[in-house]
Amino acid sequence: MIEKPPFEVTKELDGWKLFWARLELVPGFEEQLGVLRSEVVMQVRARLTMESLATHATVSALRKLFRAAGCDPTRYRPSSEALLRRVLKGEDLPALHPLVDINNCLSAELAVPCCVMQEGSFTPPLVLRSGREDDSYESLRGPFNPAGKPLLADAVGPLDTPITGNVRVKITAESDIAWLVAYLPEQEVSAELARDTLLKLLRAAPVARTSQLSAS
Repeated sequence: MIEKPPFEVTKELDGWKLFWARLELVPGFEEQLGVLRSEVVMQVRARLTMESLATHATVSALRKLFRAAGCDPTRYRPSSEALLRRVLKGEDLPALHPLVDINNCLSAELAVPCCVMQEGSFTPPLVLRSGREDDSYESLRGPFNPAGKPLLADAVGPLDTPITGNVRVKITAESDIAWLVAYLPEQEVSAELARDTLLKLLRAAPVARTSQLSAS
């Protein structure tokens, strides 16, 4: 059974399920992680093509949820779709940080946006809502306007989008504990599938322990 997260999360957007996992870094499994990244890439290329990507059930469901939030998913793609497109164009999953790498593997496996946030970098309660005109966001790629886009906010303000990450919560070389959040289209991907897929990945490359597995 998947329980509620240990902090308050509400949703103003219909059709979404948020899967949460608290990850504690376990050093020493970089070789297994490298093998896992390569295997995930091969599996993506075996089951998807650039032509079939748009009609993939999960990708299609996410696009509909983006439109319902007021966002054009062909202009601002879900981060998972952008990741899959890079893989299908020939790029590999990069080695960034073990917690980020596991996050990216999960995103590619499930075809859903995922983010890892440094523990202590956000202040509950959290809410999933559409971005407003007065929201501001410093993304990992520079200033980003979250207005009219799916947005996860905390008590301080914009926290993350399923499009691009926020510098406020980013993982650094010193990070050893993080919260992973996966943005699931609830009609296509269950929290149980997200949990089982994450645990499968961590069995292949045990770079983290999971002390919380929850959904909201």
